[in-house]
Amino acid sequence: MPDVVQTRHGATVLLCAPDGPPIADEQSAVDLIGTLWGQDVQWIVLPVARLTEDFFALRTRVAGAVVQKLQQYGFRVVVLGDISAQVAASTALRDFVYESDKGRQLWFVRDEAELDARLSAAA
Repeated sequence: MPDVVQTRHGATVLLCAPDGPPIADEQSAVDLIGTLWGQDVQWIVLPVARLTEDFFALRTRVAGAVVQKLQQYGFRVVVLGDISAQVAASTALRDFVYESDKGRQLWFVRDEAELDARLSAAA
């Protein structure tokens, strides 16, 4: 399945395919941004399957670098999938997810139904 641009609840969303190239560092984020040049995408939805374990180990700073790069180019970011094991193993990650989910720039959602509910509420 390729990456797909969709309109959901009035927002233009890039739903990344789970089997695409891994998002492992800042350069991976730049490569993803390059594929969107000229498209009016507001949200980038990254499936957990595309993220490396380093993304969830906050001490590596991968999550910060990736999210910051995407946000510098004006994209909002959604991490899609079950990260309960990673959250249970890291107080820092649990706090990061909690704080992120209160904002409008970075969300962690379990599935597409939760994504739709969040987008609908934000519209």
